[in-house]
Amino acid sequence: MISPHLHGGHTPADSDGYPTEVIPPAARRDYSYPTRQRAATLWYHDHRMDATGSQVYRGLAGFHLVADDEEGALGLPAGDRDIPLMITDRAFEEDGSFSYPAHHHGGGVTDAYMEGVLGDVILVNGAPWPVLEVAAARYRLRLLNASNARRYRLALDPPRTPLVQIGSDGGLLDRPVDHTEILLAPGERCEVVVDFAAFAPGAEVTLRNGLGAGDAGAVMRFRVTRRGSDDSRVPQTLSRIEPLRPERAVRTRAWSFRRAATGEHPGWLLDGRAFDPARIDAEVRLGEVEIWRFISDVHHPVHVHLDPFQVLTRRGGDPGPHDAGWKDTVDLAPNESVEVAVRFTDYPGRYLVHCHNLEHEDMAMMAAFRTS
Repeated sequence: MISPHLHGGHTPADSDGYPTEVIPPAARRDYSYPTRQRAATLWYHDHRMDATGSQVYRGLAGFHLVADDEEGALGLPAGDRDIPLMITDRAFEEDGSFSYPAHHHGGGVTDAYMEGVLGDVILVNGAPWPVLEVAAARYRLRLLNASNARRYRLALDPPRTPLVQIGSDGGLLDRPVDHTEILLAPGERCEVVVDFAAFAPGAEVTLRNGLGAGDAGAVMRFRVTRRGSDDSRVPQTLSRIEPLRPERAVRTRAWSFRRAATGEHPGWLLDGRAFDPARIDAEVRLGEVEIWRFISDVHHPVHVHLDPFQVLTRRGGDPGPHDAGWKDTVDLAPNESVEVAVRFTDYPGRYLVHCHNLEHEDMAMMAAFRTS
């Protein structure tokens, strides 16, 4: 059984992939994805109640790219120089099958499951530590962290050229931003342009993960095989992003993500409660701006369905270096609070806010809100 969710999609409620609205084996269901939204790197994955982690781990995920005329007119790298890169980590049995840990052991929840499942092999588009041959030219890399729980701090080795960020979860930024490293939590996307003209033919460039030890510290390699003509560019103005003004917010809601105390539900809670698919935790009016404050105990990547948001503050200060643009997933550090401005439009119905550590999600760290 599956419940497909278009992550980042502006989607009617009956096509959003509510965890209990599953497709039984051998059955069929039609989903509507109008994609009346900005160009963006979206992805789809299973969202079935209590089984999202194991189903995504076994491969029920993929890219869904949205284009528009604004993006097409910018002259960004395109065609075979526009590369989607889905980054995951997996563990394998001796026979090559996936090794996904059991949820329960001896009457309790296993530690490997409780904290979120990590693998020791890094896969990119399903291949372990692949090598991509490139020309000495600009490439657009659409980076997606589709891992269950692993976070990545991505950097080029050698760092001869910047990672020029042009887009986030919800599409283009207003202007490009140079980074030496990109931090990605599960569910987040970041679009960057890398100019391999900084390297001579024959050079090899490794994309490394600064948060990984041993084999998990390497992601993939780029091999510069040839010189090439390049008429692409990265304009200093990419798009216009309408700011969601916090002074126009009609209310502020706080969402607390924390581990259950001893004797409570054995897992992870949102606002002190385990997810109940029949309960509505917030009623939201379409078209109104709200401020949502997310509060964490440990690392939690928080994902909001239906519409993207804008990060306003971290710990009461400025947003972080990777918070620009429209976001639908935001990484919370331990004991951190993040405020975002959100405005839902078009579609009434039930949607979710939840932790995108998939094991935390499966252990009921979700809440439902209803738009009207």
